[in-house]
Order: sequence, then C-alpha cells, then structure tokens
Amino acid sequence: MAQRRNVLLIVVDQWRADFVPALGAGFLKTPNLDRLCREGVTFRNHVTTAVPCGPARASLLTGLYLMNHRAVQNTVPLDSRHMNLGKALRGIGYDPALIGYTTTTPDPRGTTDKDFRFTLLGDLMEGFRSVGAFEPSMDGYFGWLAQKGYALPENREDIWLPEGEDSVPGATNQPSRIPAELSDTAYFTERALTYLKGKGEKPWFLHLGYWRPHPPFIAPVPFNTMYDPAEMPKVVRGETWQEEAKQHPLHSFYLNGISQGSFFHGAGGAASELDEATIAQMRATYAGMISEVDQALGEVFAYLDATDQWKDTLVIFTSDHGEQLGDHYLLGKIGYHDESFRIPLVIKDPDAPQAAGTIEECFTESVDVLPTILDWLGGTPPRACDGRSMLPVVRDGAPSDWRDHLFYEYDFRDVHYSKPEGVLGLGMDESSLCVVQDAKWKYVHFAALPPLLFDLEADPAQLNNLADDPAHAATVAHYAQRALSHRMKHAERTLTHFRSTPRGLEERQP
Repeated sequence: MAQRRNVLLIVVDQWRADFVPALGAGFLKTPNLDRLCREGVTFRNHVTTAVPCGPARASLLTGLYLMNHRAVQNTVPLDSRHMNLGKALRGIGYDPALIGYTTTTPDPRGTTDKDFRFTLLGDLMEGFRSVGAFEPSMDGYFGWLAQKGYALPENREDIWLPEGEDSVPGATNQPSRIPAELSDTAYFTERALTYLKGKGEKPWFLHLGYWRPHPPFIAPVPFNTMYDPAEMPKVVRGETWQEEAKQHPLHSFYLNGISQGSFFHGAGGAASELDEATIAQMRATYAGMISEVDQALGEVFAYLDATDQWKDTLVIFTSDHGEQLGDHYLLGKIGYHDESFRIPLVIKDPDAPQAAGTIEECFTESVDVLPTILDWLGGTPPRACDGRSMLPVVRDGAPSDWRDHLFYEYDFRDVHYSKPEGVLGLGMDESSLCVVQDAKWKYVHFAALPPLLFDLEADPAQLNNLADDPAHAATVAHYAQRALSHRMKHAERTLTHFRSTPRGLEERQP
C-alpha cells in the first residue's frame, strides 16, 4: 500500500519574521513552533512577494507575482483564469480544504454587480472548500460564539475591547473581553480538529489559517500578561517621524495618514504618535497572541502524533505578510519596509529527516510554496508559476542556480479606506513599486516616483536613501536593470512554451 501523503499548510496573519525563536527571538515562548523548527528547515530570508492580505494570499496560492495575477490591492478582483493551489490539488485527486480566509474578490465577468461578495473586503478563492469559515465579515466565528452560548454585544467587535467598562482603548496588558477558550484562535483550532477527525484514513490537504497575531492588538488571559514589555525588541526608527517623512513621498503619506483605530479597537490618534513605552506594550501583546496561536498548534500537532499521521505529513508554516509594529513610525503592512515583507517559513518534510534543525540562508519567496506542495504530492506546477519548488533546498541545500536576490511588489492605488493617488498626484496605474534586494543592497523602483537605494550593510535600519547620491549612480542603474530583467523573465508565460510547426503543435520543456 502506498504511503499516505498529507499536507498541513499553516498560514498565520501578520506574523513578522523576527518574531521566530529559531531566528533569534529568544524571548518568545512557542514550544510547538520550536518543535517544527527542530524537525524541519527554517528559512531566514523569506518574503511575501506582495502586501497587504489579498495580494499576498493571491501570490501565495497562485504562485504568481503581483505583476502577473494583478489582484493588486484588497478589493481588486482575481482573474478566474489563473490556476491556484486549490484547483491544482483537485487535479491530482486531493480535496483542498481551507480553514480561515483568502480575502479574494471574485472575477466580475463571472457574475453580476449585484453579487453580495462585492460588498466585502474579500471572499473565498475559487477552488478551495471551506471547512471553517471566517468570511464573510467573520460571520462563521460570531455564529460559533452564539452557538456556544456567548451573549454577543450589540457591536460584535466590542469583544476585543479591554475587559472592564471603564477601560481605555489602546495598547494595554488588560485582557480582551472574550476568554481564550472562545477566541478566534480557539475557533479555528476546533474547526481543524473536527475536519481532521472526519477524514479517518483518507489522505488530506488542509490550509489551516489563523487570524492572529493580526490586530486588534489585544490578548485574552493568560496571554495578555505573558510578556514583559521591557523584554521586547527595541523600535527601529529615525529621530522623529517628520524626519523619516523626508525619505520619500509615499512614506510621508502613510506617516500622515495611519490612525491607531484599526489596530486597537476603539482607539484614536495617529500611529506616528506612539511613544516607545506604548510600542513595547503593543509588542508584548502581539507576542502574547503569537503564544496563543502556538498553543493552539500544539493541539493539532498532538492529534497528528496520537493518530500516527505526523510522519506522513508535510507541514509548512508561514504568514501572509509582516507588520510594522511601530518601526519607522508605522503600523500595518504597507510600503517598502522589510518589516512588512519578511515573514516566517518553516518546512517539515518527512522525507528529509537529515535536514532537521537546519537554518537555510538562501532567498525564498511566497510564490515558492505552491510548487513545493505540488512537487511533494507528485504533481506539476503550472507553467505560469513564478516560484520554484523548495524541496531540493530542504533536502540538499540551495542548488547552484537558485535565485540571487529577492523580488517583491506593492501597489498603492486608491481603495475605499486609503486614497494616496490625489495626495501624490498619481493615476491608479502609476501607483506601484517593486523591490530588488540582496544581502548588500535594497533598491526600490517606483513607476512614477523617485527611487530608493539602501546599503544594507552600513544602514540595516534603512534610514539613509542613497539613490540621489552621484557616487551611487552606477549601483542604482545596475539594480534598476536587474529589476527590469526580472520582470521580463517572469512576464506572463502560460502558453509561451507551445509553438506551431509544419509537423503540428509542439510543447517545449523549459
């Protein structure tokens, strides 16, 4: 009998790479993530190729760069012609189960403008089967709470206010009003265990999504006081937010426009006004939510151990994007800063026990996840896929022809909750950037704004833009050429390996 092949793809939300103990965050208590790192490969230089959530998940689940899938912002539709992981898994006999969300706006050409999904931030990507709904509008979670007998407040999101009627919204070590056993993290975990227990002996694929450590930044007991703010990593930023704003017009726009209300339910004030003590408390709460997710993962791992499925399961742990957490006076996942794009990636391949505990330094991107999963299950990645299978890296280290830089993108066109176009004097198709980054240099190219260049060895905090310095003109030109070459190499290529000949249609092997 053939070995059963299971895949557990864990996708947490807004978890940045430097909050992984194996990569230096020794203050964190994450025994289950630690176990995964001991038994698998942890990638130090991994990025999402797009932010925020919708574009990031589109890249993760299609294997395509933003320049190709073009779901460029939350609320922008994903073209239905694109292959994705769910569709590809169906094609090789797997049922692609999904817990959580994908923040996907549907292709309007396949429905009408009356479709209720166009009133949402995003719905479920075509091809997956939801077994633990969060969308639309968290109804799945709030319905679960009501079914559990929890009396929901008139404004359902008030469950994420600090406990106590007189509590002040904002960064706090006060617990949320919802207890840990009824948190969204508990909900997703129950859905996962329900699904896995229903599968019996059949092979499975599960996208296990968690909303945390996404804001609002508030944790239930006991996670709210698990960490001392004094233990948190120090904020990375310039002397003042006004000084940082001089770096670039896009940075200035966000420094003048981000409020605290989206990150602390009920709070007001600008994100740029947060002082270091408040940021330290926010980070302690963020760390608490991370530990809550880790404890939940322990329940899932324990079930796989108890049923002897762990040894047959490829486990991939990653996030959709990072979080600024006050660095550069910002909150959220925006712009061109590393904190928004660098994310965790851990792969536990049961076929590669020799790799256990490895820290891999090579450059990897979120578009590599889809081809890795299909490769492990014996499938073939779509021709259009921009990523590469990481199984050779996991098993034998990076091959000699592996990528020599990271590439990622951000589109900042107007959406209903953020409108930079008028402020920056840009049209929607000019509101974009791409980044080429290696160990030495980070180059940021804008479609219609000045570029940025950072010397990562001399200026790891990326506070000193060298793009206008004549002494670095050759470096700017070199990395601009690399960006152009990268885009040309990865231009849409679904059918470009076919050609007609006097003998008929030929299919070339790349």
